[in-house]
Amino acid sequence: MPAELFDSAACALAVTAQDGTILQANARFSEWLGFSTAELCGQRFQDLLTMGGRIFHQTHLAPMLRMHGSVAEVKLDLLHRDGHKLTMLLNGNKRELADHVVYDLALFGTTDRDKYERELLNAHKTAEALLQEKTAAELALHQAQAELSEAYAIAQRRALFAEQMVAIVSHDLKNPLTAIRMASDFLSRGERTAKERQLLGHIGQSSERAQRMIADLLDFTQARVGQGIVIKAAPLDLHSVIHRAVDELRVAFPKATLEHHAQGHGDANLDADRVQQIIGNLVANSVAYGDLQQPITVTSRLGDGACEVSVHNYGAAIPEALLAGLFEPMTRGTDQGSDVRSVGLGLYIVRELAKVHGGDVAVSSCATLGTTFTVKFQGT
Repeated sequence: MPAELFDSAACALAVTAQDGTILQANARFSEWLGFSTAELCGQRFQDLLTMGGRIFHQTHLAPMLRMHGSVAEVKLDLLHRDGHKLTMLLNGNKRELADHVVYDLALFGTTDRDKYERELLNAHKTAEALLQEKTAAELALHQAQAELSEAYAIAQRRALFAEQMVAIVSHDLKNPLTAIRMASDFLSRGERTAKERQLLGHIGQSSERAQRMIADLLDFTQARVGQGIVIKAAPLDLHSVIHRAVDELRVAFPKATLEHHAQGHGDANLDADRVQQIIGNLVANSVAYGDLQQPITVTSRLGDGACEVSVHNYGAAIPEALLAGLFEPMTRGTDQGSDVRSVGLGLYIVRELAKVHGGDVAVSSCATLGTTFTVKFQGT
């Protein structure tokens, strides 16, 4: 190629030896990388690539050029002299001379192509969104038709829901969460800066929230499509169990002020873990919807045939229209956002746990006195 055409080409051109040493480079190559032509000559082409590009060059690009004699439209990231990354497309060709082999390389900028690809991707996403809307409309129609055969539809939904929930909890959620918690616990053992401790605290709180969600999903699956929620009742000190639960919840909800009041004495025969789960769900509900400027009160009562726990918070009253269905799954007391909210199963799980203990749950709510959830057990 005449020197004038080589130097004035609209793309970057380079000729390298077999080991990648640049023997010749044109002005466009020099201009794009910020090096002079003299600085480029003598450098190895692979040394101008990012680390990933160097690995790709060694494992794929160089072997392909040696074996096949050419490559086309290989995307590589090169480093400008000032350190920023340039994405280019490379075409390469092996040329055998009398006593040695050289590689002719041509590189093209991808700015316009990347812009086109982004526009194409956006168009693809728009098409997917339209398809999802169409799918949602078809699903709604299908659900309406399914109501004509209620028994069949319920069986199908339960089977599908059980499969999905088991898959999500056992694989997609539980295993990654365990890894996160183990890593967080390991990191928290060493000396950390205040910022690192804060971040580890956020990780711990998020993990606790995820763990509660997983527990609720598992229990919901057991209650709706399984053999029912299982408990292991045993004699326990109800006040001590609630006290420990409140101490743990203070760590999980540091922005809330939690108080425990113990009233009366007596025996209780309950599942301690499930009782703590009830308190955890009710406190999480209070944190999500209550006024955190005022304390959340957890009360355990024993004696005179009573065995119950209650959780009280101040804040906006639950609308009367929502009270009747408050303990149904996927139901929330308001549309107000909250970082601590779960998937809308907490109160449903509380009711189911109360029932398997032979009891029930009730709620009272008004603007002046606040909201109180009371769980009564037949566990004495």
